Amino acid sequence: MLYTFHELAYHSALPFRVGAQMARQFWSSPFNPVSETAIGRTAYASAELFESLTRRYGKPDWRLDVIEIDGCPVSTTQEVVWSSPWCRLVRFRRHEADLKAAGRPVDAPRVLIVAPLSGHYATLLRGTVESFAPDHDVYVTDWINARQVPMLEGRFDFDDYIDHVRAMLTVLGPGAHVVAVCQPGPPVLAACALMAEDEDPHRPASMTFMGSPIDARLSPTVTNQLAEAKPFAWFRSNMIHTVPLPYPGAGRRVYPGFVQLYSFMSMNEEKHIDAHRRYFDSLVTGDGDGVEKHEEFYNEYLSVLDLSEEFYLQTIDIVFQQHLLARGLLEHRGRPVRLDAITDIGLATIEGEKDDISGVGQTQAAHGLTPHIPDDRRLLYVQPGVGHYGVFNGRRFRDEIYPRVRDFIARNEGLGEVSKRTAAAA
Repeated sequence: MLYTFHELAYHSALPFRVGAQMARQFWSSPFNPVSETAIGRTAYASAELFESLTRRYGKPDWRLDVIEIDGCPVSTTQEVVWSSPWCRLVRFRRHEADLKAAGRPVDAPRVLIVAPLSGHYATLLRGTVESFAPDHDVYVTDWINARQVPMLEGRFDFDDYIDHVRAMLTVLGPGAHVVAVCQPGPPVLAACALMAEDEDPHRPASMTFMGSPIDARLSPTVTNQLAEAKPFAWFRSNMIHTVPLPYPGAGRRVYPGFVQLYSFMSMNEEKHIDAHRRYFDSLVTGDGDGVEKHEEFYNEYLSVLDLSEEFYLQTIDIVFQQHLLARGLLEHRGRPVRLDAITDIGLATIEGEKDDISGVGQTQAAHGLTPHIPDDRRLLYVQPGVGHYGVFNGRRFRDEIYPRVRDFIARNEGLGEVSKRTAAAA
């Protein structure tokens, strides 16, 4: 019923949103003689703030039609190269003529960036993609909102996630590289282990994990403590709701994105209140930079998607309560996942010193779980002064983290030739 009430509240507020939009236009009109007075600016800011807090934020655009390489503009085209009812694999194809004009080779290491399926759209990684694109052939997992998936398409669970990662790596071909941002860490590591044990020629040359809960027992955060403090039945009873009409997935049981959003915002309530207070002040004073910065962040942050019941509950159970992967007890469709089978895939772990979602140590635990990877194919890095978001976005990521990951991928790129030769022989 919660989902239905949420939809009812949204639609009930429509007249007030329309009124706020009309007030915003009235108080900002150049023909209004009091629009630039303190009263006019305050009234405009109030209407703008109300409208921004009550609107529905749809899936954002990537806004990466053009990237910059060494000061030269390079056009990109988004191509869907593989899809399922639950995900689209999007390639950011760089135009060859622009690459040549920028003095860059057309061929580049293929990188699969696995975006988190944890409430936000893949566009949350816009800055990540923008950093990788100049040096790599980038592919991104564009997960589908569960409420848009009809019931006839069946379930999507933790095993399906692993299968999706493996299928997409197969599409990229031998010797590619995979980068898992936050939540995907455990299933991506499991997929790589299965491919390694099978001697799959399409296994990646390297895997990079950024702020991922590989072993959530280490440096537990508030998020980890909440997952362990509540019994599994509590999550099933309180976090799962039914998608209402008229959505295509009506009847599907999901973990709604708005529940996830409210949970995260309540963890940092004062921070978000202060941010919106500053936004209001920027609107009143006409501080365009402050307004733009706020809107750029919150237009993305407030855009959320739903997760299927199976995937959400299994993630809580497998990753945050039983810690099956870290304890060597994870199974994929009845088959044990053997992390010690990984011998020829490079491993990089990136953490943020101030990460309050995946504490320091949770990601680097992957090194201890994969003892047979050579030391010269490893990278363990903790970035000082950044939190969770800063691990994969922002200035510190661009200037300090990404160059290390880029060099790590370059070191492992040639070693992927072994997989390529194996595939050619097959």
